[in-house]
Amino acid sequence: MDLLQGLLLITSIHLLAAASPGPDFVLVSQQTLLNGKKSGFMVSIGIALGLSVHIVYSTLGLAAVIANSSAALWTIKIIGGCYLLYLGIQGLRSKPKSNSADGVTVQPVEKHSSLKSLTKGFLCNAFNPKAPIYFVALFTVVLSPNLPTLHLVIYGIWMMVLQLCWFSAVVILLSRPSVNRKFQHLSHWIDRVLGGAMVLLALKVLSSKIH
Repeated sequence: MDLLQGLLLITSIHLLAAASPGPDFVLVSQQTLLNGKKSGFMVSIGIALGLSVHIVYSTLGLAAVIANSSAALWTIKIIGGCYLLYLGIQGLRSKPKSNSADGVTVQPVEKHSSLKSLTKGFLCNAFNPKAPIYFVALFTVVLSPNLPTLHLVIYGIWMMVLQLCWFSAVVILLSRPSVNRKFQHLSHWIDRVLGGAMVLLALKVLSSKIH
């Protein structure tokens, strides 16, 4: 398989994987609606950077080892599930934005730094317990460890670009004034719903059996 064929194949597979509902999508949506476009973009960048962790160990041939090690998968599952649970609880604790116009006194929304948003995205993706299974399939079925190192580097960077482009599109959509206005006055409820979804994902991860 030449480089171009590999890029086309990876594009079709990885876009489907990125677009599938999961912790990354929930986190990007949550942070964009709650903290705005900048936070959403930083989370997206963090998710793309988190992908590099899986790409590196896959190119080193460790993905197969991890995928076939019950202890390693159990450890990733516990760490990843607990982190998702933490993010979900943070969402469930969301409070309304302050609004002086209606005379209601509420607590202001916590300001998230760019670094904090980026870190959230990075950790969410890096500790995704399903990632080793996905990458062992991608690198042993679609690709090959015997590919030239340069090709593996190009494929890895391209997957990160695809991931970033997809979630950036999600951020842009949710940041459109016509869309965002509909969500703003209900943002804390949306954050709680998405936080609940994250908690359910975490419980699913923690309760799932390791095969």
